[in-house]
Amino acid sequence: MHAHLLNASHDVSRRSWLASANPGAGDFPLQNLPFGVFREAGSPDSFRGGVAIGDQVLNLRALAGEGLLQGDAAAALQACTGDTLNGLLALGAPAWSALRHGLFDLLLDNAAEPVQQAVRRCLVPLSQIEHRLPTQPGDYTDFYTSIDHALNVGRLIFPERPLTPNFQWLPIAYHGRVSSMGVSGQRFHRPMGQSLPVGASAPVYGPCARLDYELELAIYIGPGNALGQPIGLGQAESHIFGIGLLNDWSARDHQFWEMAPLGPFLGKNFATTVSPWIVTLEALAPYRLPWSRPAEHPQPLPYLEAASNREHGAIDIQLQVWLSTAAQRQTGRSATCLSKTSFRHQYWSIGQMVTQHTVGGCNLQPGDVLGSGTVSGPAPGEAGAIIELTEGGRKPLDLGHGEKRTFLEDGDMISLTGWCEKPGYARIGFGQCRGEVLPAVGS
Repeated sequence: MHAHLLNASHDVSRRSWLASANPGAGDFPLQNLPFGVFREAGSPDSFRGGVAIGDQVLNLRALAGEGLLQGDAAAALQACTGDTLNGLLALGAPAWSALRHGLFDLLLDNAAEPVQQAVRRCLVPLSQIEHRLPTQPGDYTDFYTSIDHALNVGRLIFPERPLTPNFQWLPIAYHGRVSSMGVSGQRFHRPMGQSLPVGASAPVYGPCARLDYELELAIYIGPGNALGQPIGLGQAESHIFGIGLLNDWSARDHQFWEMAPLGPFLGKNFATTVSPWIVTLEALAPYRLPWSRPAEHPQPLPYLEAASNREHGAIDIQLQVWLSTAAQRQTGRSATCLSKTSFRHQYWSIGQMVTQHTVGGCNLQPGDVLGSGTVSGPAPGEAGAIIELTEGGRKPLDLGHGEKRTFLEDGDMISLTGWCEKPGYARIGFGQCRGEVLPAVGS
């Protein structure tokens, strides 16, 4: 199966018998069908797999009981009946596609009335559910793959040499912490730690004073690879199930002090928030773009080159960051849009991230998460972190009504949103990735 190829499931003219699932009605039209894990809010029931469709979620455990699907689609559906999607992700692209097309057909407006009635019995309003992580990741690796982000942050620390010598030669990454990963709605306490104040000769201990967010994508691994067996770039995307939103919260003062000589530790391990829904690579096919590297830049080494990556390795995913302060919520004021950009600007592709991760023989596992790294674009309003927007805190953001921000304050809520749109195709969305900063404890 080739996730970049178009098929009937991308046809914008196809309509569903569920009115809210038709193009233009929201994030989750018939042409999307993203996967997550849910239960009815406040229910003692166990979590189970679901698919967002219009303003509803399709209960996949209940659907399996209806016996409407056969063959590979039925086997893939059965893998969604537990409290994690790891089993589905392990099955691979042919099974994923069979299930997606099976669900698509059940929801089409020409489905038989008994089929429609059976599927209706499996629908739950999105407004009445709660989520958990869509997979149980064994590992989480966060990349650093936006050259615009690297330049913006690098200029704050090393103005004469903002890019490290390796950035243009390989997708850089560090291994993150799965235990502190949470789903949208996550609330976390401002972290404690060490930092070195400007001009000081010794560090101080205390709550983070330079708390930041990072606008990223979560890349979900499907079938893994055996230990010692790298994944070539031409096959890398067959190991990717889909993409969600991810906020890599960052304690900048702690991070910059501890990153000498090793990578992020306490500056990153206190919280990571992901969106509830995974949009499949197949659903993203209409929004694929050629991946390119400026001719004057170093070109990838052969193991990070493939014709398929050059032809369709980039994805045009529109992304926004919203800040809602405690004062805004208390007075009924709207959240502030801090930035907007697109994943198409990323310097390294999702396939290159997978290949680089495994080139030394590291074995990925179904359900693992790769963070794309902060997504920043070339224009000033496209920065994916507040440290970029405020130039390290030197230029506060004016939120109006007397509120300013250099870094995040207690009570601040950050929401990431994403969508894809293109003339002739349905607009599909990623839902929301929201997290809230609580006051520090132990100070």
